Amino acid sequence: MTARVGVITFPGSLDDRDAARAVRLAGAEPVPLWHAATDLAGVDAVILPGGFSYGDYLRAGAIARFAPLMERLVDAARGGMPVLGICNGFQVLCESHLLPGALTRNASLHFVCRAQRLRVENAKTAWTRAYDEGQEIVIPIKNIDGCFIADPQTLEELESSGRVVARYVDVNPNGSLNDIAGVCNEAGNVVGLMPHPEHAVEALTGPSSEGLGFFSSVVQRMVSA
Repeated sequence: MTARVGVITFPGSLDDRDAARAVRLAGAEPVPLWHAATDLAGVDAVILPGGFSYGDYLRAGAIARFAPLMERLVDAARGGMPVLGICNGFQVLCESHLLPGALTRNASLHFVCRAQRLRVENAKTAWTRAYDEGQEIVIPIKNIDGCFIADPQTLEELESSGRVVARYVDVNPNGSLNDIAGVCNEAGNVVGLMPHPEHAVEALTGPSSEGLGFFSSVVQRMVSA
C-alpha cells in the first residue's frame, strides 16, 4: 500500500507543490491539505511547506498556528505522526510549541538565498534515517526570518539530547545559534528545517539531489512500520 503524505497549504504558502513533487519522487502519494480543513484525510505523515503564511504580517508562523487543521496536526504529532516543517513550516511548528525555540530576523537583516552546505547531526529521526550521521549535503536556503534562537537552558538540552538535526557548514547564513539549521522533538517524529530539501531532489533543478533523503526517509519509515 502506498504511503500518503499530506502537504498543508496556508494563504501565502509558496513551496507546497514542490514538496508534493518531492514526496512523489520519494515513492509516496502527496495529499493536498487546506489549512481551513478539520480532517487530516487519513494521511500517514504531514509536511508544512515553505512560504510566507499570512504574509508574516504579525510574526512568521504566528497566525498560521491557529489554522483549524493545526489543532488536528498538533494532536497527531504528539501521538507520533511524522511531521516536517520546512522554512515557514519550521516557524509554524515553533509557534505551535511542537518544537522549542523561535525563528527571528536574519542577523544581516537581509533575505538570504544560496546553496548551503549542511551537516546531518541526527540520522535517527523519521525524516533523516536515509542519511549517515555526519554526512554533509548541499541544499538551497531562502529566508529572512531564519535565525534560530533559544534560551541557554533549551539550547543545552537540544545539544545534549542530540536534537539538533542539521547544522550549517562553512558559513552561517542567518546567525542561528550554534549554527543550527534544524531541530527535532524528543520523540524524533517532528522535524523543523530552515533550508529547503524539496528544491534539491533532482540534479537538473537544484544544486544537488541530496535533499531527497528527507522524503525517502519518512517513506522508508512508514513502509517498515
